[in-house]
Amino acid sequence: MTELSINNIRVLDIKYGTSVDGVGLRTSIYCAGCENHCVGCHNPQSWDENGGEPILVEELFDRVVDADMNVTFTGGDPMFHPEGFIKLAKMIKERTNKTIWCYTGYRFEDLLQHPVRRQLVELCDVIVDGKFVEKERDLSLHFKGSRNQRIIDVPKSLQGDVILLDC
Repeated sequence: MTELSINNIRVLDIKYGTSVDGVGLRTSIYCAGCENHCVGCHNPQSWDENGGEPILVEELFDRVVDADMNVTFTGGDPMFHPEGFIKLAKMIKERTNKTIWCYTGYRFEDLLQHPVRRQLVELCDVIVDGKFVEKERDLSLHFKGSRNQRIIDVPKSLQGDVILLDC
């Protein structure tokens, strides 16, 4: 882990009061960097890991607290460079009662096999996993873009089988 990746997150945008990135009004942090390059991605400008601007994790935490809403990590893919998000998620979990959703193109089962990514998984309440698949696109779905993606209850799923939320 580099000093930059631990203390900063490259942020493309922060949306306050959004209702499309999880249940209720949320503060969504859009990070830079994604290796999936899904055909039909609604945010291809997020693929460049050098995009956006580096923001200190402590500043992001302050913004989350000031917004007083639950939080969503999205992008790009927060699991592409998870170190800064791990630090931010720990601060959120230790100092607030906010829930954390995380969007990722990686499969939940694969994240659990990666020691660093697993740390972030364990700090999330919900993970929306799987690559966007254009042939599976369905505009009637809530909180995901294609039918192959799953909305996972992380605490329950860490106890055994993957448990999906019905949203």
